[in-house]
Amino acid sequence: MFLVREIMYCKPGKVRALVDKFKAMSALSEKVGMPRMRIMTDFCAERYWTVVSELEVPTIEAFENMMGNPQGSAEDMKQFEKVMEGYHDLVDYGKREIYKIEG
Repeated sequence: MFLVREIMYCKPGKVRALVDKFKAMSALSEKVGMPRMRIMTDFCAERYWTVVSELEVPTIEAFENMMGNPQGSAEDMKQFEKVMEGYHDLVDYGKREIYKIEG
């Protein structure tokens, strides 16, 4: 099992808007059979205005397939696009970390 962590460093004052987008994305993702997403904000972190989302996948291949071949109807894909529209305006930069879950 692997943990995929997306770390987004938001522009000042833009955390709530990105959290709302991630919550909507999580609901859509679960609807089409993707793993449940955990969404967190910084309480005490390396940098202010940090949003982190995590999900667990059984294999790296499953993650690659999920990202490369999203499931769902054409309408679901339109909703994904609409939800994430403009998210670049909220974020300075981000990174992805992948961890193997050992226990």
